[in-house]
Amino acid sequence: MLTTVYIVYYSLFGHVHRLAQAVAEGVRDAGAAAALYRVPETLPADVIEKMGAAAFQKEFAAVPVIDRHRLGDADAVIIGTPTRFGNMCGQMRQFFDSTGGLWSEGALAGKIGSVFTSSSCQHGGQETTIITTMVTLLHHGMILAGLPYTFGQQCRSDEITGCSPYGASTIVAADGSRMPSENELAGARHQGKYVALLANALVEKRSAIMQELAGG
Repeated sequence: MLTTVYIVYYSLFGHVHRLAQAVAEGVRDAGAAAALYRVPETLPADVIEKMGAAAFQKEFAAVPVIDRHRLGDADAVIIGTPTRFGNMCGQMRQFFDSTGGLWSEGALAGKIGSVFTSSSCQHGGQETTIITTMVTLLHHGMILAGLPYTFGQQCRSDEITGCSPYGASTIVAADGSRMPSENELAGARHQGKYVALLANALVEKRSAIMQELAGG
């Protein structure tokens, strides 16, 4: 049976969506199954229209909404969220605030968790968004994975680029006109593959680990 990685994300204009697709490519390259899900929208349709995001949202609607009760079915979960003042977006926050039942069951404990993001500028809170999102994953007992320096292109300085050791990211520009570069997409693919390889190695051992912990 294939290791299953859920890529759970929110995207308003398509930037995080494109990264999510690249993450999925990396997961599959590692021989695992990738499932893409979006979190529920909280903005009214008229607000989305005024923001100029209605066209992409019609495309985004094809991505199934995650059932929070099924989040624990995954062997690893990779979260994608735009930056909102250095934190995850409100849609993602509301979703995680609804996962108390999973927390009480330890449904995600001992599973790999990872995060990717976007921001409007280079210093727009990409790293803090990933790190603060990881705090929530730690409360769920997850084992964190970032984007290691095995992806050396995160250090390049010949072009503007997102990505850091915490996770893949893209810089969208103040007007949202910049879509992820090939380098940023390569980082997302690398992260997806890395998480899937870790999950492949851990999946058979997790049950034994959790049983040992339960036994005191």
